[in-house]
Amino acid sequence: MITKLTALLLSLALTAAMAQQPTAAETKKAVFAGGCFWCIQTPYDKVKGVVKTIVGYTGGSAEDATYEKVSSHRTKHREAIEVTYDPTQISYEQLLEILWRNIDPTQVNGQFFDVGENYKTAIYYGNDEEKKLAEASKEKLSKSGKFSKPIVTDILPATPFYPAEDYHQKYYLKKPADYDAYHSGSGREKFFEKTWSDEKKK
Repeated sequence: MITKLTALLLSLALTAAMAQQPTAAETKKAVFAGGCFWCIQTPYDKVKGVVKTIVGYTGGSAEDATYEKVSSHRTKHREAIEVTYDPTQISYEQLLEILWRNIDPTQVNGQFFDVGENYKTAIYYGNDEEKKLAEASKEKLSKSGKFSKPIVTDILPATPFYPAEDYHQKYYLKKPADYDAYHSGSGREKFFEKTWSDEKKK
């Protein structure tokens, strides 16, 4: 009796959990380049409404994009993240806001101490609506007075996205000590604290 009751409860719990998960038809995808993809994956994973994130490469022409080739500047790919999200819980505009708060959008040659084409920031739009929202978001940030230099993050049409090697996925969970040292040592945390600290005080 206890076994049957336990099985029934487990079945009901599983059914409820599956019902709460959006189907593939209900989710959307967004692609952003934000410098080191280890660092840009963390903030998206923490947000309600984000169903899945994959780090990888986009913006280049080579189909066999690998970390070795991309990081040695042998392709024109950029390190990027593909965000699968539930639009009923989080909007594309909110995803853009997360990007702005986790990059230096004024840096032209990369991100922090990571320099090169593969570390330059970009928003890769999949349709006209995303392009319009990205341009409006960028203009809003430009007029906010938050930065003294121009916002140089590119807004580009989406190109094929190639997932990175498995050891790069969720790096902050696989090697937290290495991730923390890299993230802090890059200067990101000090920059974000200086840039957005006034809003935290409100």
